[in-house]
Amino acid sequence: MRLIRYRKGEHTGAGALVGDYVHDVRDGPIGRTRPGPRVASLDEVELLAPCDPRVIVCAGSNYAGQIAEKQRPWPTQPALFLKAPNTLIGPGAAVIRPAGLQRLEYEGELAVVIGRTAREIPATSFADYVLGYTCANDITADDWRADGQWTRAKSADTFCPLGPWIETEITDPASLRLSTLVNGRTVQDASTADMVFGVGELLAFVTRWITLQPGDVLLTGSPANVGPLVSGDQVEIRIEDVGTLSNSVLEPQPPEA
Repeated sequence: MRLIRYRKGEHTGAGALVGDYVHDVRDGPIGRTRPGPRVASLDEVELLAPCDPRVIVCAGSNYAGQIAEKQRPWPTQPALFLKAPNTLIGPGAAVIRPAGLQRLEYEGELAVVIGRTAREIPATSFADYVLGYTCANDITADDWRADGQWTRAKSADTFCPLGPWIETEITDPASLRLSTLVNGRTVQDASTADMVFGVGELLAFVTRWITLQPGDVLLTGSPANVGPLVSGDQVEIRIEDVGTLSNSVLEPQPPEA
């Protein structure tokens, strides 16, 4: 099932997408996972980021191809960092390129959405704590990462596009094709089978210290060929059996007088 958050007029709600129609959702075994009455057609609503996380925890250097490309040492444990919640935007929203930035980068990623409180979970039981999966773009200000300012590099406003929905029917997140396209040209093309640490290993590692709650998000890393974005670009993250996340890149608007 595809779980969404949407806006219709002044109303914002959670729903389930069944075909081209939005349905209300009701509580199921893990979170809101049962469709209820139909509330709108898809073309009548604006899709928002499909969850509202307190925590966005991210794995870096987690694809073998990227490790080889960057000539980095093979990791012995996941490398983690956080993105602030202010980074979150939904499908169709614009990534704002900060003024004066020399290099803005895309990083297509599989995102894991938590469905129940997760603390010190076993790697083999990770699926019991996962609501579903969605597409993410770990937007990065490369200039600021290069000068050591990782929080600023990863957590500027609009730097975490997420969506278009949460797909709850993925049984094997370790065998999905992931591709990134910029203006229709494929710039990343890989499989989640290339991840060094799988979803279970990542969640077991993270939840040793960080308790994850329903709606929190884990980004699982990006494949090789991370590259630049400029204003006017249209970037898409496509993940097999999950969906396509599309966002534009814009310059910041001048402040109103």
